[in-house]
Amino acid sequence: MTTKPYKTIGEEAWKNNVEKVNAELFIFTYGSLVVQLVKDYEDYGAVNKQLDKMGYNIGMRLIDDILARTGLEKCADFHSTAEVISKVGFKVFLNITPSVQNWSSDGKEFSIILDDNPLNDFCELPPKAVQDGLWYSNVLCGVIRGALEMMQMQTEVFFVRDALHGADVSEIRVRLVRILDEEVPANDE
Repeated sequence: MTTKPYKTIGEEAWKNNVEKVNAELFIFTYGSLVVQLVKDYEDYGAVNKQLDKMGYNIGMRLIDDILARTGLEKCADFHSTAEVISKVGFKVFLNITPSVQNWSSDGKEFSIILDDNPLNDFCELPPKAVQDGLWYSNVLCGVIRGALEMMQMQTEVFFVRDALHGADVSEIRVRLVRILDEEVPANDE
């Protein structure tokens, strides 16, 4: 078990263990993907679902990458899980460190506050997209949900507010639904 603060682990992983991609290339590629989904589905709700689904599949794979790069073990509780998401996961893959706030009284819900969301760079949503509920960065919700499911936590993850909708920050809400039972694959001894 590590004794280093999660923030230090995230910064060290970013500096030493991550192949970097040009930020503008990544942002514009993501933007092109969202534009194509809007053209294909012509419904912002369906686009949100597709972005979440894509993120979920990414998150299921990214968690192994984070654990391998950092040497972290499975978190002891939901509070430490939130800190790892914020200080390690976001740092390693997006080079940002959002804050964890607004814990529910039962400790099963929290918000991730992004003062700066790099996916929003160079983006301005048309008023109709905002009005009809497009969550441009919804892929992040899916990534968090997929990674947590791989850690045996079924969650609901959704945007509460977004800078592209006129808010001062972006807020992602994470709600623990239940802890999943560890399943052993068939024919595995």
